[in-house]
Amino acid sequence: MSVSEASRGLSALQQIRVVTEHPNPTVVKRAPQGLPPLGPSASPPSQGSASGHYRAYKPRPFTREERDKVTILFGGLHWRAERLMQGGMENLGYRVQVLPNPTRADLLTGREVADIGQCCPTSFVTGNLANFLSGETKRIGAERVNQEYIYITAGACGACRFGQYHQSYELALRNVGLESFRLFLLEQTKVDQGPAHGGGLELNPAFTLGAVWGVLLADVVQDLEYQVRPYEKNPGETSRVARESIEYLYQTMRERPERGKKWGPLVWHFATPYFVNALREVRRRFDAIEVDRLRVKPLVKITGEFYLQTVEGDANYNIHSWLESEGAEVYPAPVAIWLDYLLRFGRQKAEERFGIEPGARRQNATYAAIQTLLRWTYNRMRHALGDVPHALPEQTVLRDLAAPYFHKRLSGGEGDMLIGKALWAHLHKKAHMTCELSPYACMPNTMSIGAMAAVQGKYPDLLYAPIEIKGDAEVHALSRCQMILTEAKKRAVREFDSVLQRIGLTEAQLAAEVAARPELSRATYRVPHYGVAGTAANLALHIAHLKGLPGVRA
Repeated sequence: MSVSEASRGLSALQQIRVVTEHPNPTVVKRAPQGLPPLGPSASPPSQGSASGHYRAYKPRPFTREERDKVTILFGGLHWRAERLMQGGMENLGYRVQVLPNPTRADLLTGREVADIGQCCPTSFVTGNLANFLSGETKRIGAERVNQEYIYITAGACGACRFGQYHQSYELALRNVGLESFRLFLLEQTKVDQGPAHGGGLELNPAFTLGAVWGVLLADVVQDLEYQVRPYEKNPGETSRVARESIEYLYQTMRERPERGKKWGPLVWHFATPYFVNALREVRRRFDAIEVDRLRVKPLVKITGEFYLQTVEGDANYNIHSWLESEGAEVYPAPVAIWLDYLLRFGRQKAEERFGIEPGARRQNATYAAIQTLLRWTYNRMRHALGDVPHALPEQTVLRDLAAPYFHKRLSGGEGDMLIGKALWAHLHKKAHMTCELSPYACMPNTMSIGAMAAVQGKYPDLLYAPIEIKGDAEVHALSRCQMILTEAKKRAVREFDSVLQRIGLTEAQLAAEVAARPELSRATYRVPHYGVAGTAANLALHIAHLKGLPGVRA
């Protein structure tokens, strides 16, 4: 390009008028399809000033006197965790409602009322909130919606758009005529954040620990559910028992004893047998489910961006239920591993400041203690369910596996865990394949997928299905996953046949052994890991071990 051409191009760009505010504030903008008409174009007070400087969003106060009249909305996890977190908040006297599971319609609304370039998790959660509030606006009016509801969500800084989600919410709410609606952010790394603006929402240890324990309880029940359902003899029984168990735990969360607001709840949550006893009741309910673990199925490890690997529904093409319908056993992604990663990352940053910053060693020791308590609590819950739910992988193992391909300081998204978990599942025979769910336009996940190219170059037998999720390309995504799943099925069959040859038993003989040992058909019976991935292969080796055959060890 010549200098004159570049000059003309620059001149043309300078003549483009950029409109930041409509010259006529009374002009009414077009409403998104299906939503109420928009009011005059105007920014909320927090976004503008006479000088034009940016002002961070600040909600109107939510006071203690409003608690009995205002409903807290939240969402963004799978239904088990949301229900138990709801119980924890209701225990503290709040009125709480979980938003409906996001749908394709929410995705389209999110794109229309917020930033079109945002990743699909942002579109789903933004559209989900906008559609719910728009429906309530039609029912009771905008003024009452602004007064009777607030929304809480987690927030943080980082390389991805997670730290800007609230800006998308704010833009969407302005576009549906609810600019006075109140949003409150919870800092995901703090246990005691004090009262939110107005004092009506107290983000103290009792609140935070209730949310965390709700997540941990949901994790272990979900893990057990996904290990049992593919092998149930009576279809639908596992899902029914899981829902009954979550409702029982919901009541358990609602009835937590009060232990103050500061250190009392912290000590009590770690020391009490209250939740362990509740999980023993859950185990009793699962005990009644009869299973046939000799069905040969590929085991698929779910990883990916936090939201997409966690939710169950349209937001990730219903990937969990789809995989099960295709004959797979799903290894779900626990939220607890993310909490474990945050603590590891905190320790890591503190270690790098030894000798540089005063208090770095003390900070590292604090993170280490909390991480130890978290893992101890998770294992305590697993033990209450017969140690059937999977243990959390060690963070140092994941970090070291990923180190040649992904730097440990890159903290966007799931950081180095996506690489580490894929290698851990493959090298330690924890799954036959890994399915990574990545949002379209997600920078951190794009980096991890790129790094996985080098991983697969070194480990070409690693079955890895990176699924880019846009929210409206389901057939393409599931077709891609199905190609890898087909090979995983073949691998599971070869693995099982190899085990039969190794132990010298036939399928009929194994079935006879199971019939002779009724405990092997119990849903909460723990089958040890014998260095193979498949459930049927591990059960065959376990039967050989019980029979005293030589050379079989867990």
